[in-house]
Amino acid sequence: MQFAAFRAAGLDWTYDLLDVPPDALTDAIKKLRAPDAAGANVTIPYKLTVMEHLDRLDADALRAHAVNTISRDGEHLVGSNTDVAGIRSALEEVGLTDPRGAKVVVLGVGGSARAAGVALEGAHMTFIARHPDKAGELPGHVAAWFDHGWESDARAADLLLNATPLGRREEMPLRPNALPKEGAVVDLVYVAGGTPLVRKARSLGLRTADGWGVLVAQGARSFEIWTGKPAPVDAMREALTQ
Repeated sequence: MQFAAFRAAGLDWTYDLLDVPPDALTDAIKKLRAPDAAGANVTIPYKLTVMEHLDRLDADALRAHAVNTISRDGEHLVGSNTDVAGIRSALEEVGLTDPRGAKVVVLGVGGSARAAGVALEGAHMTFIARHPDKAGELPGHVAAWFDHGWESDARAADLLLNATPLGRREEMPLRPNALPKEGAVVDLVYVAGGTPLVRKARSLGLRTADGWGVLVAQGARSFEIWTGKPAPVDAMREALTQ
């Protein structure tokens, strides 16, 4: 997707995948200070821990307390959070442009869930955590994953948002009978054709947004941060489609 964007913008840039073990994170970040580095994306499990290696954070990263994009500003490394932009795009897709007062259940409490908390400011939010005692500060109630009492909240929700990695295979992050009766479903996991969660929600006639649209919006915002140019969104979406 980013290679397609660079070509469309006439930039002779590359986008490389780096699998970084925990003990190599510091050195990986140092390499981003090189003059020929524009920045990086950051994914699980480093969206929180990477912050201590950066010089400053932008507004969305500060509010989410999570970073998924790094850029260079002179000698400084700046942390941004394009998950927020991606989730806002998904909310528009399902018709929830004003989340104030909406009942929302978010599966997960990691970096993506924190970004959801920013994008859904004003909603009544419940976050579902495997380890609630380790969830940290979130803008809503935190419930335990294995206490299935929260499924009644999901059933009555205006929005169910999956911010966990569950769904890349054929697993559902919750039981099908816990899906919202009438609310929307957003799954941040990106799988061609939709995750099992998205496919089930669609079969029930629920409004859905899947991770592909979120990924495009995230990638477009990262591109703009790195280059200062408008993102060639059509080229990026076509690259994913192919």
